[in-house]
Amino acid sequence: MTRTRVREALRAEAPLDSILVKGWVRTRRDSKGFSFLELNDGSCLKNLQIIVEEASKAAAGLAQAGTGAAVEVTGPLVESPGQGQRWEVRAETLNLIGPADQTAYPLQKKRHSDEFLRTIAHLRPRTNKYGALFRIRSESAFAIHNYFREKGYFYFHAPIITGSDCEGAGDMFRVTCLPLLHKDKKPFHLNLEEDFFGKEANLTVSGQLEAEAFAHALGGVYTFGPTFRSENSNTPRHAAEFWMIEPEVAFADLDENMDLGEDLTKALIRHVMDNCAEDLELFARFVDKDLMATLENILAGPFVRLPYREAVDILAGSGRKFEFEVSFGADLQTEHERFLTEEHFKRPVIVFDYPKTIKPFYMRLNDDNETVAAMDLLVPRVGELIGGSQREERLEVLERRMEECGMDRAPYWWYLDLRRFGTTPHSG
Repeated sequence: MTRTRVREALRAEAPLDSILVKGWVRTRRDSKGFSFLELNDGSCLKNLQIIVEEASKAAAGLAQAGTGAAVEVTGPLVESPGQGQRWEVRAETLNLIGPADQTAYPLQKKRHSDEFLRTIAHLRPRTNKYGALFRIRSESAFAIHNYFREKGYFYFHAPIITGSDCEGAGDMFRVTCLPLLHKDKKPFHLNLEEDFFGKEANLTVSGQLEAEAFAHALGGVYTFGPTFRSENSNTPRHAAEFWMIEPEVAFADLDENMDLGEDLTKALIRHVMDNCAEDLELFARFVDKDLMATLENILAGPFVRLPYREAVDILAGSGRKFEFEVSFGADLQTEHERFLTEEHFKRPVIVFDYPKTIKPFYMRLNDDNETVAAMDLLVPRVGELIGGSQREERLEVLERRMEECGMDRAPYWWYLDLRRFGTTPHSG
């Protein structure tokens, strides 16, 4: 018999004579003549109730079918007389696949703190919250690929091990095959010529520079993969490893770049709201009471587009005492971004045209010679969600910017070549 996932069983349009389901026991309740098992296989948030009659053949498999145990059950799918569920399975057979020691299994209670679950990260995907989280993440990844595919972009795999540091993107993890200690345990100087690549190599902080090369061949590309930052910053906004989306588009200016960021944000939110409603509701009920209002606000209308200079003026004139001083030439901090989105405009804001002194060399220099065509998309309760720019396509300007930044142009010879051979205005 072919296995039926719990999600499909719960969506059945009519009773079924017999189905096979497999999953983990979430809860077990015994009463006179019956046992009730709540079975979950990860396919959805809800459980499927299994009814095991004390006198049935299936009852023989109950001995070790406690919370956390993996079991398989066959029997008819019938209408349930209980409230809150349409279907249940009347077990005809119940076989234990994998037992769970009831004296040691740590997920016996219905709710656990995140601090506790962090100590059992290998088991926390079995909880409602983390199961919902990773189903939403999976669906979001599908939506990302679908979005770019429908718009004619090509998926590009940026190198994970690279010699490029995408200047200014963040501290990098070094990759080496050389031993780090002498036999006597004393540190020694690494001779990179003896290393695997013969020179320094690191885990990537961004696939942008390589994506620019592919955009100048395929028109529009995007990367979506792991990136790494080695800053020792223990905040909710920093992670040593995370996945990043990086579209890169030839023949596109900053306005088109801002259009793309806004449209992508709205499209992904709509997709998750339409396709993950049950999982999203869990977070709205138990984690963040304002979640749905926040998401609906993002979708409600066009985002504000605000030059950096005006953003600084608004913040400086707000009368608000910020932890970080606001002045032209200083980068906006999360507290500034949240003030703009949550209190001043009360909706998402795209800040653009930042001072060149706080942005990397590759961002296009504006005519004022003071700012660059950069943009940050800010949303309420988070702050910066997307950062991007129009890239500098003019060879002489790019070389001058690299010189101002004290950079060695030699490793970027190929990047400069893109400005020699068929350069275009491009953004990402």
